[in-house]
This record gives sequence, C-alpha cells and structure tokens, in this order.
Amino acid sequence: MRALTEAEVRSSFVNADADDLRIMQMPHDFMLVDWDYLDFFAWREPSAGKRGYVLIQHDGEVKGVVLRVSEPGRARNGMCNICHTMQPGNQVALFAARRAGAAGERGDSVGTYICADLSCHDNVRLAHPLAPNEVRAAGQVDFRLDGTRRRMEAFVARVWEQA
Repeated sequence: MRALTEAEVRSSFVNADADDLRIMQMPHDFMLVDWDYLDFFAWREPSAGKRGYVLIQHDGEVKGVVLRVSEPGRARNGMCNICHTMQPGNQVALFAARRAGAAGERGDSVGTYICADLSCHDNVRLAHPLAPNEVRAAGQVDFRLDGTRRRMEAFVARVWEQA
C-alpha cells in the first residue's frame, strides 16, 4: 500500500457516516506503520472494542470500510475467512459492515468471520512449523499472502456493491 495521512484515511471510507468519522480513533502506532509491507491495513478501535476498520488499495485507489464486531465465540475453534487460520473460538469474531449507498441506508450489511484482533495480515506471514520429514514448497507462503489479500478485497468489494 502507499503511505496515507490521517485525512486520507478518514476520507476513504465508503460506508461511514459523519458520526462514524467523528468518533473514529486511529491506531496508537499509526505514525509508525510500514506501508510498503502491507497488503491491507486493518485495526480495531483502541478504546471502543466494538468497531474495526479495513483499508485496501485497489487500482491505485484506497477504499475503507467500517466494521462492527460481535462478541467472539468461547467454546469452539474457528477459522478466519480472510487468512484461513484456525484459532481458538475467542480469537475469531463475526464482523459486519453496512453496505455503501442506498443499500446501507436500507440497513443491508455483509459479514464474515475474521481474526478478532484483525491480525490476518500478520498471521499469514507466520511460518507454520514443519514436521521432521516435511519440506516447505516454493511459493507456499506467497500463495497464502495472495489468497488473504484477494479475500479481503472481495469482502470489501461486497460492501461497495450497489444493490
């Protein structure tokens, strides 16, 4: 992603109203973000844990969505639909985003299960431990990175769609 200012971040949200933008808090480490390293930028609101934000860059344009999060599960393991990482149930939560435009004004939303701390970008970069006789195939990590980016872009695109 290209480096963004706070003003650019705030103006990029396609499903945010004036109140969402007014109360949005930037992550504490926003000034330290290594933008060249990111496929997308996601964070949970530091003080109000019920909101999250995702920014993607597609065809040179940055678009963001405001997310609402449900309480994570407690009993079972779950899989993030973005990074395809299996985690304990309390580390995967349902995130929903109001759709853009008239559909969002009618109350339409889309949702998916995502890592509760929105750390998908980092999770796919962690190497899985290998079995003693296992050899990592060339490009295996890149495949996970590309898939995670594509799935996040597809989720955000569903929010943009005009219904």
